[in-house]
Amino acid sequence: MADNDQIHADMQRCRDYLCLLARFRLGPRLQAKLDASDIVQETLLKAHAHKDQLRGTSAAEVMAWLRRILDNELAAVLRKYQTEARDLGRELSFQPTVDASAACLQALLAADQTSPSQCASREEDLLRLAAALAQLPPEQRTCIELHHLQGYKVGEVAQFLDKGEEAVVGLLYRGLKKLRHLLGAAEDDRVTG
Repeated sequence: MADNDQIHADMQRCRDYLCLLARFRLGPRLQAKLDASDIVQETLLKAHAHKDQLRGTSAAEVMAWLRRILDNELAAVLRKYQTEARDLGRELSFQPTVDASAACLQALLAADQTSPSQCASREEDLLRLAAALAQLPPEQRTCIELHHLQGYKVGEVAQFLDKGEEAVVGLLYRGLKKLRHLLGAAEDDRVTG
């Protein structure tokens, strides 16, 4: 089992990544009703309480363990939400699984990387991307996640956000510009640090 301080540090580094995965799973309609950060907070609390169950020492193993806990938390929240007589039939059709969401993010960052060092680098890239997305204004982040990461068309994003398509295009442009800047700054910090 990994050192407790290291596990805690890995959990905190994964917070933005877990929020991104939770937003994927919830989809745009449920995000208006449920807060992904609350679900992630509960995930991290459960992980901390059950850290003795973690098998493995690498950051990738911690991330996989946290994804499983997040998936269980999301399932519990959705079950509770469903039992409160809300109609989720339409909304659930928009949601990929947490693993599919993670795979989508990994595909965005890498093609044929297979060595352990390349896999570790890819995990770091995912964490950097999630952290950079978390720094964007909420509307810009939502537009980028829906359009570029989840594949919604600009018109669909506009409909979800109750905005015009031109406004969404502007949010995408400004968000991508800031995201590139943030990722470039993170890369500079990584190289010089």
